[in-house]
Amino acid sequence: MSDPQRNNVPLGILLMIGSTIVFALQDGISRHLAGTYNTWMVVMIRYWFFAAFVIVLAARGRGGLRRAARTEQPFLQIFRGLLLAGEVCVAIYGFTLLGLINSQAVFISYPLLVAALSGPVLGERVGWRRWSAIGIGLIGVLIILEPGVGVFDPAAIIPLISALMFALYGLLTRYAARRDSTETSFFWTGVSGAVMMTALGVWFWEPMTGPDWAWMSVLCITGVLGHWLLIKCYEVAEAGAVQPFAYFHLVWASILGMTIFGEVLRNNILIGATLIVGAGLFTLWRERVKG
Repeated sequence: MSDPQRNNVPLGILLMIGSTIVFALQDGISRHLAGTYNTWMVVMIRYWFFAAFVIVLAARGRGGLRRAARTEQPFLQIFRGLLLAGEVCVAIYGFTLLGLINSQAVFISYPLLVAALSGPVLGERVGWRRWSAIGIGLIGVLIILEPGVGVFDPAAIIPLISALMFALYGLLTRYAARRDSTETSFFWTGVSGAVMMTALGVWFWEPMTGPDWAWMSVLCITGVLGHWLLIKCYEVAEAGAVQPFAYFHLVWASILGMTIFGEVLRNNILIGATLIVGAGLFTLWRERVKG
């Protein structure tokens, strides 16, 4: 019998939408800071707070840090953490070059990439319906990137690389979950990422103004808050019921991009993003039906 706490879908939806608002704010602040300071330093400070959060969370859990850190696949867990830290750097760098709207419109293709790579990585069977949805979503990506219009900007590939890295991270997380708990994966994600970013970021330290330190503090707090909201979301509701609402991230990021950074929502982005979201929702639905 299912745990009633895991079937509170309305609360789960509210928590998911709340997390998308927080993560969109985080993207906007990241764009501002990385546009003024180097990306390595910004992500390093952000990861310091993230690592502190996961360590405190693990220490308060049953069994403490020892239980959270225990794993039979340390290399996989470390690689996952390094991969996510690298993806964050790539994503933020993309914000500074392309803006929030362009970057997020392409990045939301990651569920389709997860579906496409689930076969070779996890050995799952991907049927023709999901392959059709993946193809339609990739057409949406091409509409956004406009590779045949004028001189193609290679920087437009950056959010697609970010989406590919995040999709691979998600698949490796699923693979790790076969032998490790969520707490263990979360612990190694924060700690290994913080170690990597410290090793890189300390060489690129720049003095920061008082107001930007305030923004950095907000960035760190939103990072912790966003992950906390996601954790609570998946505690109270099944992932399949709330995951479609993650696409609200694009809505909030677009609003921020237009109102704060003066970005423009072009027709090709609107059309392409609609195709990607539609294909992604269909893929999520098929996974739920299959499950």
